[in-house]
Amino acid sequence: MTNLGNMQSLTSSITAVTSPFRRYLSDLHEKYQAFDEGAVADYIPELALAKPEWFGICVVTKAGQVFEVGDCDQLFTIQSISKPFVFGQALEDHGREYVNSKVSVEPTGEAFNSIVLDEETNRPYNPMVNAGAIATTDLIKGANGTERLKRMLAMFKRYTGRDLDINVPVFLSEKATGFRNRAMSYLMLNFDMVSDKIDETLDLYFQQCSIMVNARDLAMLSATLANGGVNPVTQERALDERYVQDVISIMMTCGMYDGSGEWAYRVGMPAKSGVGGGITAVALDKLGIGTFSPLLDAKGNSARGIKVCKDLSQDFGLHSFNVATPERELAGWIAGEEGLDDW
Repeated sequence: MTNLGNMQSLTSSITAVTSPFRRYLSDLHEKYQAFDEGAVADYIPELALAKPEWFGICVVTKAGQVFEVGDCDQLFTIQSISKPFVFGQALEDHGREYVNSKVSVEPTGEAFNSIVLDEETNRPYNPMVNAGAIATTDLIKGANGTERLKRMLAMFKRYTGRDLDINVPVFLSEKATGFRNRAMSYLMLNFDMVSDKIDETLDLYFQQCSIMVNARDLAMLSATLANGGVNPVTQERALDERYVQDVISIMMTCGMYDGSGEWAYRVGMPAKSGVGGGITAVALDKLGIGTFSPLLDAKGNSARGIKVCKDLSQDFGLHSFNVATPERELAGWIAGEEGLDDW
């Protein structure tokens, strides 16, 4: 199967293809569809409208092959999954040393929305907590808020291969209730970690969290990182290859809220979750995984998504530090009747 520049053409052309891996994903979806532990996020009224039964799994290989099952067309807000990708854009705009002078890269035991900075450096702990994400958003270049937003949306389009929209009601809800984020911003301003464009930067931050995506988009995001920063379908570079390691490193250590350590141990793939119910996970040099299920565990991660990623990691040896022979050889399972073996 050759790469196609048009996502819709690719998806429709691959639907008819049957492979062991597609059957595996269907079985995995059926296995966890009945799993109903967790709760839908409700701190923003719009998030509470999500249906608990929504559940999608998508895998995109570095060769651009798309495998999906379930509710992969269902749109939801990206929320915190935006953070590593905006971090990557900040790195491209300013370089590693300057960005690191404003945002540290240390995991923290504090809650993601804590109003706390590193006591020695006054930097936010990492780009995955709210304070650090606001600081990286503040670094996005542009003459004004509109130009900065256009640059950000263009960046996400390079990853996903399609134009993305903002959910305005969610944005307005985030803006109306974002008092803790404002407090963090002014604290960071006091220590010169952010500029004085507080309102503009916070609007941009709330807008980035309100971008509408689906499970296929999340798989494309991570597949692009797995492919060295190049979208495997459009072949467009989304991130300078120098900074791919920065993004996936911070995803590995800090991407799953307070469950990041357990995730690194059990699953072992750089990943980022969001309270909208999504998870994007990177199997470097192999594939990207996108899952969607709005039922969240106590740590704010998609409960079904964690189980799916754990099974994929264990069954196909996708843990970043795995040296054992996997239960299933990925290449053989991806190959199908129509020659889907170039992965």
